[in-house]
Amino acid sequence: MWAIYCKMTPKPYFVKFETPKEVSEAAYEVLRQASRSGKVRKGTNETTKAVERGMAKLVVIAEDVQPPEVVAHLPLLCEEKKIPYVFVPSKDQIGPAIGINVSTAAAAVLEPGEGQQILDQVTQELARLRGAKQ
Repeated sequence: MWAIYCKMTPKPYFVKFETPKEVSEAAYEVLRQASRSGKVRKGTNETTKAVERGMAKLVVIAEDVQPPEVVAHLPLLCEEKKIPYVFVPSKDQIGPAIGINVSTAAAAVLEPGEGQQILDQVTQELARLRGAKQ
């Protein structure tokens, strides 16, 4: 029953487009590789600073954040700075992907390291998704 409820629950208001599961999984993989061989910022505050400074290469935002106002500013800020961003279903998967034991609402990739190829694929797919959306 819970699975049915989850599928029927509308997306939060800040989610601007539907992210396919493959793209979400690739975004988690970019975070994993960047945390090992590159550089990431974790949490909403550090992510916001990285975007404002134009340092972020990709921003990963969780959809299940409560209250949603915590991350609602990030898509607008990313669009303003022309930084690609992706929505992922769970904040509980962002933390472990970057090597921490707690969930986090957002993360930013500053240097992808070994994840550069996957990052390029994710950003291309995001551009295609957003192009189709507009």
